[in-house]
Amino acid sequence: MPNRCEWCENTFDQYIRYHDEEWGVPVRDDQTQFEFLVLESAQAGLSWSTILKKREGYRNAFANFDVEKVARFDEEKVQQLLENPGIVRNELKIRSAINNAQQFITIQQEFGSFTDYIWSFVNGEPIQNNWEELSQIPATTERSDILSKDLKKRGFKFLGSITVYAHMQATGLVNDHVVSCFRHEEVQK
Repeated sequence: MPNRCEWCENTFDQYIRYHDEEWGVPVRDDQTQFEFLVLESAQAGLSWSTILKKREGYRNAFANFDVEKVARFDEEKVQQLLENPGIVRNELKIRSAINNAQQFITIQQEFGSFTDYIWSFVNGEPIQNNWEELSQIPATTERSDILSKDLKKRGFKFLGSITVYAHMQATGLVNDHVVSCFRHEEVQK
């Protein structure tokens, strides 16, 4: 059995697959960036395992993370989502996902893509960390603070620095696999 980051040990198969196949892999397409923004903001105050278990529900409820469609969700759709057991039925989080879709499109128009925008905060290359232990990994960094402030200035919601750093980790802007994890070196390539 390969060495993994401590946070995914003794968990369920979907969580382990997420760690082994997705977490920390550089994401350079807007649809996946949007998916993770929705999921990370939905996670605020909850465990990632809760959101991961509802991921398919989110895909179905949020038009397979088609940002154009989500940006056009109206009040009737909000009410439908509030009744949907496949997602976290928090009205503020649902409304923020719609708002964030609208802001996401504005960034696409300004920068050519959301990917170009977000990767500019790390100069286009993943930050390669070399943490020995889980306890060394920060919850926020100066870059996540700056990115979070910029997103908030642009009208995004539910994207504080902790959530933004989790997004940066998930989408490979930073490699926070511990060095003993088999994925650390794979993601580094």
